Amino acid sequence: MSRINTNVASQIAQRVLTSNSKTLNTTLERLSTGLRINRGKDDPAGLIASENLRGEKTALSAAIGNAERTDQLANIAEGGLQEVSGLLTELQGLITATANSAGLSQEEKQANQLQIDSILQTVDRIADATNFQGVKLLNGNFDFRTSAVSGGITSFNVNGAKLAKGGSIVVQALVTTSAQQAAVFLSTNGNVNLNGSNTGLFTIEVTGTLGSRELSFASGATQQAIIAAVNTFTDVTGVKAGFFTSASSNFLRLQSSEFGKDSFVSVKVVNDAGIGTAGGIGVFRARDGGTTPDADQPDTAGTVQTFNGTAAKNGVRDAGQDIAVTINGVSATTKGRNARINTDFLDVDITFNTSTATTRGLVGGSTGALSIIGGGAEFQLASRVDIAGKVAIGIQDVSARRLGGIETGSGGSNSLRFLSDLAAGKLLNVVNGDLAGAQKVVSEAIRQVSSTRGRLGAFQKNTVGATIRSLNISLENSSAAESVIRDADFASETASLTRSQILQSASTNVLGLANQAPQSALQLLR
Repeated sequence: MSRINTNVASQIAQRVLTSNSKTLNTTLERLSTGLRINRGKDDPAGLIASENLRGEKTALSAAIGNAERTDQLANIAEGGLQEVSGLLTELQGLITATANSAGLSQEEKQANQLQIDSILQTVDRIADATNFQGVKLLNGNFDFRTSAVSGGITSFNVNGAKLAKGGSIVVQALVTTSAQQAAVFLSTNGNVNLNGSNTGLFTIEVTGTLGSRELSFASGATQQAIIAAVNTFTDVTGVKAGFFTSASSNFLRLQSSEFGKDSFVSVKVVNDAGIGTAGGIGVFRARDGGTTPDADQPDTAGTVQTFNGTAAKNGVRDAGQDIAVTINGVSATTKGRNARINTDFLDVDITFNTSTATTRGLVGGSTGALSIIGGGAEFQLASRVDIAGKVAIGIQDVSARRLGGIETGSGGSNSLRFLSDLAAGKLLNVVNGDLAGAQKVVSEAIRQVSSTRGRLGAFQKNTVGATIRSLNISLENSSAAESVIRDADFASETASLTRSQILQSASTNVLGLANQAPQSALQLLR
């Protein structure tokens, strides 16, 4: 059939040529951009997936930058704390040197005090000057803010807490087992009675956590004299003595200075000197069990160890007990009257007063032990902005007026002493103050600064370091996933280019032939 009005072959050739041209153009575009998906029509589902992955990659890169900046901030804080730690170590040496009072002149003591004053001023200056982009790091600016602190708490540190926007955390502490001091009770039934012996000496060895002393008493020695003798060496033995009066008799209570299972009291009778055994005279262990701490009462229902008995001569020993606490439902790590939990959402360290630590029950009632209402140094260390992706750490004030904070004498919170109390004219100055108390405060300050440095170091190594490594792996995997979906396969596209070029050339030639075909119909007119 020969038609000239409609050239079907030419139309077919044009259609195929157009299709081949589009395929060739697509291949050229992919090879020039390196992308398989350049617009939505290339792969709608793939475009959506790759754009999501691109957003995740950008967020991951930002999170890595956040973590690296967090590490630098911690480095600056660590540098300041390291200087404070060095100053405190020097301060410890000055106190020890000044304690050699007989070998120092008054002028030398005053010169040491001048050095101490300079150190305290430098500590305050470092606390105030250490900053990151103008934000001060060691002046309490990054400490957590609290309210409604129960009167049953002697001291506390909020080391970390994740707070929702505008939210707060109520810290509920439940004492399940009371903290206890070690205690051994002596009954002499009044003054020491050696049955008329004027030469014999009743001798006991008192041992505590710090050491031991052997004490001797003549016939007629009063109970008060025994108490005074034991208390003379409290700083050496870690044992203090006092009266305990029951309904039927008086006892001498030899009690550890500290709470906890590491504390103990041991009484060993070296020489009973015929003191006798009548009337319940001897050594009593502390009573176990119940809500009353061991150190409160002698176990009069138990067996009395007579002074001339084998048990008393070998030593009667009692150990204390650590408090057991749950904080917000988590079993705390405890020592003495101190309890701490360290979870992803809350890291808090609490020391309870004697009354609270020795009474089982809810601290602070329904209002909780304390409320955390804000503050802390908050860092975004994940690609998704939510509470799970945030990390918060507390950096306490390391100024001289905040470091230390221990009881240097008997009494309650009024006897708390801080590093600033070592300044000239204060109670712990080295010229005429309490040097033993000063050393205890400095030791506690060193412990506090070291603890803060340790927390920051662990935060850098474990939290920040692990986060950076994890985020980099996630970024690599996200990039690989996005590449699989969106990037062009050059080997495949090159093969497609060759094919498309050949087909386009063939289609062009065929179109030329198809256009020539109608001319053959003109021969019929000849």
